[in-house]
Amino acid sequence: VQLQASGGGLVQAGGSLSLSCAAPGGSFSSYAVAWFRQAPGKEREFVAAIRWMSGSIKYYADSVKGRFTISRDNSANTAYPRMNSLKPDDTAIYYCAADRFQSGSNWSEYDFWGQGTQVTVSS
Repeated sequence: VQLQASGGGLVQAGGSLSLSCAAPGGSFSSYAVAWFRQAPGKEREFVAAIRWMSGSIKYYADSVKGRFTISRDNSANTAYPRMNSLKPDDTAIYYCAADRFQSGSNWSEYDFWGQGTQVTVSS
């Protein structure tokens, strides 16, 4: 499945931003979708994941828990993280990933990746 990430941009600390991960033409409901991020000079880290089908099971990194919400719309083949109360530490390139069998926090387990979208949070 091909993934298209979008929605990044520049926002002030405390602000909100929504990203989207689209999979045009894919059987999106069969895939778990996750978001990872990578800041300059740092390793790629897990942000959030949502499991297959209805997406009722979700996982969040401790650093974003309570601030970020991940959801999915299978009819639109799209997954959305809504990011609230953004901090400068959230500045990174955000990547969406999908996999039919994995839904955890290990980025190496995901087979499909989007191109990344830049999120910059100013203080």
